[in-house]
Amino acid sequence: MPIPIRGIDHVVVMAADIERSIIFYRDTLGGTAPYEKGFREGRLPVMPIVLGGAVVNLQRLDQPAYIVADRLESGTVDVCFRWDDSIETAIAHLQAGGIAIIEGPVPRVAADGKWGKSVYFRDPDGNLLELLSTAEESEPLFTE
Repeated sequence: MPIPIRGIDHVVVMAADIERSIIFYRDTLGGTAPYEKGFREGRLPVMPIVLGGAVVNLQRLDQPAYIVADRLESGTVDVCFRWDDSIETAIAHLQAGGIAIIEGPVPRVAADGKWGKSVYFRDPDGNLLELLSTAEESEPLFTE
């Protein structure tokens, strides 16, 4: 019997400088902040940023909200976002935001088994982020 896990709902990023991280995820990457007012008013202890179907919950490293991981450090997350366009548009988007690409484009396999290409970069806290495009499938590096 398959387990009823549908996917990842959100990822928590511990931010050393919450304002810097909000600007990066909301403005530079193009996310939306539907609950920013509640966060600013202190009614919400985390700052959710919606990026496509994913949510990045930004938490203050020096003031963590409720239950958190055993070790709190900024720069310890590695997240891959699916990019629904060509890898070239992903690269152009990152370059327009002044974001340095540290690797790529390189072939990678997605969670659904499709092959595509990825580029890697870091957020202001040093977290490793990846944009994976399967708009144009790449040749598999291996097969079953």
